[in-house]
Amino acid sequence: MKRVAPIGAAFRRLMSFRRRKSCMLGFVENGIRTNRADVIMNIANQIATIKPAHPAVGAHVTGVYLRDPVGIDLAQELRDALARHAVLCFPGQDIDPDDQAAFAAVFGHVDRADADTDDPDLKQSTPGVKYISNIRENGKPIGSLPDGEMHFHSDGAHREAPYRATTLFAIEVPDFGGETRFASMAAAFEALPKNLQARLDGLSARHVFNYNKTTREKMRRGDEVAHAVHPLVRTHPDTGRKSLYLSRLMTRDIVGMENDEGEDLLTMLLDHCEKPKFVYDHVWRPGDLVIWDNRSVNHARNDFSSDQRRLLRRYTISDVD
Repeated sequence: MKRVAPIGAAFRRLMSFRRRKSCMLGFVENGIRTNRADVIMNIANQIATIKPAHPAVGAHVTGVYLRDPVGIDLAQELRDALARHAVLCFPGQDIDPDDQAAFAAVFGHVDRADADTDDPDLKQSTPGVKYISNIRENGKPIGSLPDGEMHFHSDGAHREAPYRATTLFAIEVPDFGGETRFASMAAAFEALPKNLQARLDGLSARHVFNYNKTTREKMRRGDEVAHAVHPLVRTHPDTGRKSLYLSRLMTRDIVGMENDEGEDLLTMLLDHCEKPKFVYDHVWRPGDLVIWDNRSVNHARNDFSSDQRRLLRRYTISDVD
């Protein structure tokens, strides 16, 4: 049976910003073993529990209903939790685009569409919201990045100012496949030998983005492709942890090492970052809202059958000016 969030099946209804009647959704529990839980309280006296989802990255947050305003104390706790865990999942949510945008604003500046932009990533969005979907109407996808596997990447790495964080809300999900994988780039860096850490700390990498590609094999080499150069090792401003900043989908080369040695080093680092001990696989269920910190994690999408419907709603978050 198709898994759909109980917030209306029609896509045009999803695009509206009108309030829907509330409905109760059961919390999703994945049977993940955890070794600790943080309990906090929001302004409406709802108990929020934060449980790690994986030893290296990710946590589940229950007891928070994001149709309600997020109080000042809870907002700070959630910002701290995101810095600590890098990925937070809020299961069982019933939210519209306004709710999701308000939640995203807790973590920074919510990006809005620019009507004059040539960037198709923004052109197809409605005041900042973007749909990730393989659903087609009149033969055309209603969203972007529609089908199949997508290699590890960090949103906005091709920009001079990459996105701080991203939120995704699951509306329709496949019966199998289409999971999002999150890799802790901080844990990956910390597992490297100290001498290699020191070597990498002074290097930079070039990141490119072709809006039609989902795998490294389709990477374009021309200078006309949107690209940016960033340090290969970044320090998180809130935690002080260092993390690798490179990805299989978007990192073209290491600056000053555009040769076989540089390609070998890059390949080794990419393989290292994607080891299972650094990666949490999130199995989507309708009503899941996930936010992740692009400064310390990469994410990827597992393959799924083209006859399985998938629809998620996205907002990106940038640093406050």
